[in-house]
Amino acid sequence: MTRQYSPSVPESGAPLSGSVLAEAAVVFAVVLSIHASVWDRYSWCAVALAVQAFYVQYKWDRLLQQGNAVFQFRMSANSGLLPASMVMPLLGLVMKERCQAAGNPYFERFGVVVAATGMAVALFSSVLALGITRPLPTNTCAISGLAGGIIIYIMKHSLSVGEVIEVLEVLLIFVYLNMILLYLLPRCFTPGEALLVLGGISFVLNQLIKRSLTESQGDPVDFFLLVVVVGMVLMGVFFSTLFVFMDSGTWASSIFFHLMTCVLGLGVVLPWLHWLIRRNPLLWLLQFLFHTETRIYLLAYWSLLAILACLVVLYQNAKRSSSESKKHQAPTIARKYFHFIVVATYIPGIIFDRPLLYVAATVCLAVFIFLEYVRYFRIKPLGHTLRSLLSLFLDERDSGPLILTHIYLLLGMSLPVWLVPRPCTQKGSLGGARALAPYAGVLAVGVGDTVASIFGSTMGEIRWPGTKKTFEGTMTSIFAQIISVALILIFDSGVDLNYNYAWILGSISTVSLLEAYTTQIDNLLLPLYLLVLLMA
Repeated sequence: MTRQYSPSVPESGAPLSGSVLAEAAVVFAVVLSIHASVWDRYSWCAVALAVQAFYVQYKWDRLLQQGNAVFQFRMSANSGLLPASMVMPLLGLVMKERCQAAGNPYFERFGVVVAATGMAVALFSSVLALGITRPLPTNTCAISGLAGGIIIYIMKHSLSVGEVIEVLEVLLIFVYLNMILLYLLPRCFTPGEALLVLGGISFVLNQLIKRSLTESQGDPVDFFLLVVVVGMVLMGVFFSTLFVFMDSGTWASSIFFHLMTCVLGLGVVLPWLHWLIRRNPLLWLLQFLFHTETRIYLLAYWSLLAILACLVVLYQNAKRSSSESKKHQAPTIARKYFHFIVVATYIPGIIFDRPLLYVAATVCLAVFIFLEYVRYFRIKPLGHTLRSLLSLFLDERDSGPLILTHIYLLLGMSLPVWLVPRPCTQKGSLGGARALAPYAGVLAVGVGDTVASIFGSTMGEIRWPGTKKTFEGTMTSIFAQIISVALILIFDSGVDLNYNYAWILGSISTVSLLEAYTTQIDNLLLPLYLLVLLMA
């Protein structure tokens, strides 16, 4: 029988569970597919990284079981080091290939830097796990050292001095963010999720610093995203440190919170953005949002959907108030209402105006994070109300002090829109299956994960070995995504698949299998893997 992973039963020599092996097999299938598509020295580095991450993941799992992982990680899942370690390197590889095909050398090198940075961050996480494992695992150390040596040697002879410095800067930021945020936010992440989220934040912060110092030219919407993400993270670190020394639930603290938010926004974020885009940020944003009649219609439509989402939350809480059970939780179908709403939000934006969707998603991310700060710190007058309203939609993944699932949903839908290299989308470089890349979040999370969850929980009987997921849920998920691709072909005239149907079907099926076996945050992981496969 397949052995189930159990974090409550420490076994120093416990074998890998069947679900972990199946998850690893799916990740290796993706890595080898990208390797076959790219086939250069960087893709060989990705293969070496995957091999060492597979071995080190077992050590991380043992550390979590024994409670020796230094920080407090989320315990309802395995470490997830392998799937998380491969996201940035694979994304950098496919970005490099697409920009090379488009004849854009700057972004081609940028893709190489992304891949190298992802490998460096993943190797650091591996070294951390091996360093705190007792007794020292000599075989795993030898494998990790060999793979790390190969990667370092190849990158040393492939990167310029400036690119090496950039990678080391991101690694330094990542180390400090790990120490700060994992201490302030216990049980919010698995090691893999921390690697993915904090690695991404570190890269964004370094890019913002680099572009601020070099006064480089670029698209204002890109600068807007960088400044907003970094500004919200710095705001969270500032208030988390401040409220260690004072009670955040008083009116005095709440007034101070709102005043300091205005000071940080008007005194730091807006001047920083003004420095980058060389114009008034507020006027630029207003002109951008209302530039065309189509944008006005889209904003009105999205406002109605936002009101609908708020009504769903209020309705579900009204049902809880009338329920006799005090522990009433929203059913799976009710939670998936929000997936349907975001699908209805993103599809028109991708079809009619992707730059507007890019900026609107950035604004929504800032609003979501700000409201989570208000809830977490119990800021008056909305803090306690938000705690009550959102507690209805908690699941086992929200085991820490923060509620992140709705933010992960927004990120999963938005990252494919943000990460598609727009300067490299000319000259037909995003034809075929690559034309579906911006839809990766819609397909993987909005359609696939939603249908799998609903049909799996209501009709599923045959379970995948070692998991709670069902065969019926996975099959209906694949079928629903295929139907969605057909509808996209009908309504989006810019999508021409050029008969790449086999690759699309294989990509969708692979990511659906990953959804069945992974215990990581699927809202974040699945869109990134589908994006990588579609761009390849």
